Amino acid sequence: MSPSLEEQTAGPTEIEDPRLRFEVKKALIWIGLIMLAAGVVLLAAPLLLITGGMVFAVMLDGGTRLLGRILPIARGWRLLIVIMAFFGFIGWTGWYAGTSFFEQFATLRDTVAGQIARLFDWGQRIGVINELTVERVETTLFDSVGRVTSILGTALGAITGAILMIVIGIFVAAEPRLYDRGVAWMLPTRTRPKFYEISDHVGYALRRLLAGRLLGMFIEGVFTFIMLTVVAQAIGIGTFPLAALLALLTGLLAFIPNVGAFVSGVLMVAMGFSLSNEAGFYAIFVYLFVQNFDGYVVIPMIAKKTVDLAPALVLAMQIVMGTLFGILGLLLADPLIAAIKAALEQYSKVTPNKSADLPDKEERPAS
Repeated sequence: MSPSLEEQTAGPTEIEDPRLRFEVKKALIWIGLIMLAAGVVLLAAPLLLITGGMVFAVMLDGGTRLLGRILPIARGWRLLIVIMAFFGFIGWTGWYAGTSFFEQFATLRDTVAGQIARLFDWGQRIGVINELTVERVETTLFDSVGRVTSILGTALGAITGAILMIVIGIFVAAEPRLYDRGVAWMLPTRTRPKFYEISDHVGYALRRLLAGRLLGMFIEGVFTFIMLTVVAQAIGIGTFPLAALLALLTGLLAFIPNVGAFVSGVLMVAMGFSLSNEAGFYAIFVYLFVQNFDGYVVIPMIAKKTVDLAPALVLAMQIVMGTLFGILGLLLADPLIAAIKAALEQYSKVTPNKSADLPDKEERPAS
């Protein structure tokens, strides 16, 4: 026969002192935070892949919503059109431009390496650089970037990671409210309405940010190609070597503010000086003209309609994410800081008294 409740003694895990119980709860919270931080570090690669998939889902959702303004059909069909357009672009690039671009990439790599070697030789002759080679710079660069992203350390890993992000993005974009409700289910009932408000605001901000980035990438790539063609005609060389590839890289790297513009400029100027000093100075002019046009005309115009982020804040986030998580962290730095800013802005709009008066339950509208 089991003893009655009055006859049972306190167990070793039962704490009767309320003050001690309170201190134990605080200690457990701190231990949980430390374990969470350790888990983030250890699981950095899969977490980044999931984050990349979420960003891709936002892009698909934004395209679906935009298409809905001109095509009054069901959301599933619009999403299918956007996905097919994405895969169509990837397929077209691979089949019709892939071989040519791969050859141009090899030429561009050799050209840039040769120009950097010439720069180092010149620096050693004047005593500015001592015993520094291209190989040492490459070793230092790749050793310091991406220490925890071993899953993306090989070409096969990069392809696998890209496929996983695409698959996650498609699933999330297909039923965004399903995952929204799943996360909200783990929260207290009274906080769920606020979570939905923050989630909607973050999604809205990210859609506008990514739409602005894509528009800026397109404008910058096309404008670079036009300017390089004009410069080639002006100096009498017919066509600028690898103009299409340089324009493509400039457009793609424009997704990464600050860092992307610098990298594309180095590639463009190196290719120009490989032809002649005149072509090199013209390449510098093209780079400065395109970046100033983008910085003073395109970006302010886009920023008025999207998330306006401070350049120093974005650069600091890129440095931290790039150092910790490599190229994928660098790519996701901008969307992450925009999401954090949007979440904090929306959270600060509600005072504690107002949040306490929120209803316990809320039915989510169908998308």
